[in-house]
Amino acid sequence: MTIYPIRNDDDHRAALHRINALWNAPDDSPEADELDALATLVDAYERKRWPTEPGTPLDALKFAMDQHDATQKDLAEILGSRSRASEILNGKRELTLDQIRRLSKAWGIPIALLVGEG
Repeated sequence: MTIYPIRNDDDHRAALHRINALWNAPDDSPEADELDALATLVDAYERKRWPTEPGTPLDALKFAMDQHDATQKDLAEILGSRSRASEILNGKRELTLDQIRRLSKAWGIPIALLVGEG
């Protein structure tokens, strides 16, 4: 097994191809070790090459609504007010601590995402 650093998109493509070939390698085999090493290198390259910005609490809320097929009306039922739901979704008002707790409980959204801590 010879593993090289991933320095460009061609190296990345080759590593992904090799990962695909090794995908069902038996545990505790040299191939599984190679797969693990390549996956680590690919992950590091992708994080550097295509960094992602952390989302906002509103992004987290909209994502959760999408995942739950929820409407503004559903949000209003959790928050207790249609106007508050509208203001929050339009970015005119931030979530309160009580609203964050309700949303976290209702839709399983991590509180840190709704507070904006990452």
